[in-house]
Amino acid sequence: MRPDTPAAHITEAERLLRTAAQYPGDREPLYLRAAAHLELAGDRPGATALYDELLSSEPADPHLIRALKAANLWEYGHEAEARAIIEGLRVARPSDAAPWEIAAETLEAHDELEEAEATLTQAARLLLVSPDDLPHATRSLITTRHRVRRMLALPHDDWDALADRLHTGAVPLDELHDPKRLWSLGSEDPAELQAEIARLRSELGTYRTALSRPFPVAVLHWPERELDELLAAYPELEAEYPTYTAHLTDIEASLRELAQAGTPNLGIVRATVPSYEAFAASESTHPSNADLLPQYATTLAARARATAWPPARGAECWCGSGETYGKCHGDAVTLR
Repeated sequence: MRPDTPAAHITEAERLLRTAAQYPGDREPLYLRAAAHLELAGDRPGATALYDELLSSEPADPHLIRALKAANLWEYGHEAEARAIIEGLRVARPSDAAPWEIAAETLEAHDELEEAEATLTQAARLLLVSPDDLPHATRSLITTRHRVRRMLALPHDDWDALADRLHTGAVPLDELHDPKRLWSLGSEDPAELQAEIARLRSELGTYRTALSRPFPVAVLHWPERELDELLAAYPELEAEYPTYTAHLTDIEASLRELAQAGTPNLGIVRATVPSYEAFAASESTHPSNADLLPQYATTLAARARATAWPPARGAECWCGSGETYGKCHGDAVTLR
């Protein structure tokens, strides 16, 4: 069965819901992924039901869920309800970029370009306090805003210029977001078609990077008490973790080495002994098996448990010391 068939998406949604029942602490991200698969399968009412089930509790990110619900509702004829949700989001002024961008792209998809631009501009005023160390989601938002404004033939402003500076692709944003690109797809000139293929490949690379964000390459971090408990129960793992200080040093060194090798999307996942033991049981192996550790890290990352590395400027260090990252493990001296 091909993975992009409706039946395959339904099967994957069912698997994710079973996993959510097994790991109730990860219910929200697993439900969101299941809802996405239901949308791809064409079961939009089923996806809405999952969004409503999440909203009926106390979700960690209700604004994101409402934005996704609005996008889904509009696709199967519930335009008025979708508009009301989007207006509610704008009034609520969420502090994360993702709900803003989803709402704006929903408006854009239904030819509401002026409203999409107004939504993105409102978000930019709220979120772009400083252009330094912008989170990935905020960078994506101003890139989307650049595209919408290009389609409206609006002149560049400071935020458009910032989007241009942050763009790392081979094809400039102005060219990627040129509305005339659509016309070239119908051209009979091979040179024009080849140029458009190059542009699309560049844009696809950007989308692939964005889509990979929820699943970073992750490294395990055992808090000190958890590590003590782990080694007391499974002394066979002492070769992996000789001391807590060495464990922290190894984490930072490994991440820096991966970054220098060009590995994108790095993250840290916090481990606990009960979670690790449950994972070992699910894999039908013993927790003392050191080969299980990277698999455990990957599974936690896939369940949206990873924290991006390196931390933003001024943020607390990932190790939990309470110091800023720059004064703790972000200081190069710590690795000397």
